[in-house]
Amino acid sequence: MAPPFSSDLQELQNVIGHSFKQAKLLRTALTHPSIAYDADARTEHNQRLEFLGDAVIEVVLTRELYIKFPALDEGPLTKARARLVNRHTLATQARELRLGEFLVLSRGEELSGGRNRDSSLADAFEALVGAIFLDGGFDAANDFVLRCFRATFGELDDAPLIDNPKGELQELLQSGAAEPPQYEIISVTGPDHDRDFECVVYHRKKELGTGTGKSKKAAESAAALAALSTLKSEAGSQ
Repeated sequence: MAPPFSSDLQELQNVIGHSFKQAKLLRTALTHPSIAYDADARTEHNQRLEFLGDAVIEVVLTRELYIKFPALDEGPLTKARARLVNRHTLATQARELRLGEFLVLSRGEELSGGRNRDSSLADAFEALVGAIFLDGGFDAANDFVLRCFRATFGELDDAPLIDNPKGELQELLQSGAAEPPQYEIISVTGPDHDRDFECVVYHRKKELGTGTGKSKKAAESAAALAALSTLKSEAGSQ
């Protein structure tokens, strides 16, 4: 088991950017369930906080995506959220905060590498969000989650969150008309080994966006992203 870390609590809070009024919540968030199998089975661990934090993260990011992408329907928004929130991305957030250094583990979990395991780190990050929510309220948890995710994904303003921009654009446009978008490569520059393609995407003869890339496919995807951004802006101004 990791030694008590009272002297490290302030250091961790500095990294987190939240000063806990209830230090017990932070300790619990960092206590792995394997502790229950040690001699003192009464030690509170982080599973309940993990359950709460998972819900808080989903609400925060769902609201952010809903606001930032007014032109996108439920399907694309759900896909964007899934790219943001999964075990790998949550473990990445935990590593950025160095949570693994502060986890309280059973001896067996420590020896088996639990301090750096994605599942342990992702669970700890969710539990930490739950702890911040209970200690400081929704605004504190909201600020923390957005700060963490913006450090990794930027301001969440652009559609790199979208896995298949051409598919999402077609889905969006065909919700109002059966006609699919049309892509046209308007220029190719550079030598054969390093070409740049420029593409325009049209719908019903209206230009929706342009994009460039090192291949036709990349240029078409970039144009679709630009079109989605344009449609988002138009929807937001109405």
